[in-house]
Amino acid sequence: MKQVKWYFLFLFIAFSMQVVAQKKANNKQGFENLFGTNLSNAIYNPAIWKDSNGVITAYKDECIWSKVQYDDFILDLDFQTADGTNSGVIVHATEIVEWIPHSVEIQIADDYSKEWSKADPTWQCAAIFGHKAATNKSLKPAGEWNHYTITCKGKMITIVLNGTKVNECNMDDYTSSKTNPDGTNIPSWLSNPMSTLPLHGHVGLQGKHAGAPIYFKNVKIKSLG
Repeated sequence: MKQVKWYFLFLFIAFSMQVVAQKKANNKQGFENLFGTNLSNAIYNPAIWKDSNGVITAYKDECIWSKVQYDDFILDLDFQTADGTNSGVIVHATEIVEWIPHSVEIQIADDYSKEWSKADPTWQCAAIFGHKAATNKSLKPAGEWNHYTITCKGKMITIVLNGTKVNECNMDDYTSSKTNPDGTNIPSWLSNPMSTLPLHGHVGLQGKHAGAPIYFKNVKIKSLG
């Protein structure tokens, strides 16, 4: 009798694990590797960017870009900072050389470091760089993995950091290249108002900027077309 009970308990546990696995698979349905296998679907300098067992990192300040251009999408990735890291996720990029005024950057920074803990909030992690600071952040310190889910749908950009929604903006609200809707100044190099930026473009990751490395893994995208 006891053996029968254990047998049914085993079946129940096995079934439960299968259900959980299926739910996880369904949640990821429609996602694909942004840069393909071994960066085969990326535009990058192989002397700068390396994929080591699924962890992507750069040795210089240069971006890696998707070959595909996207409209509406969900971007899902993990990132790890070092002491003083300053990097970013770039969306809606119509130019990949002079990308800064022709795109939107979701900032990545080591907010625990001496430099970035004192920076303008619109320059800190999970900010729409130069435009809108993040709130209610749950950023993990340097050396630990963080998780971003970035949704671009129409003119809306939504940022979820480690499971918490920390930022959202409507690009149409940003009609000036000088000042944000709240009256704060926009960096001069962001010379195109966000409201004027096309929504069809490359997705990119910024490399080793300001001297500190950045690490990415599990970089996946789902088109919402």
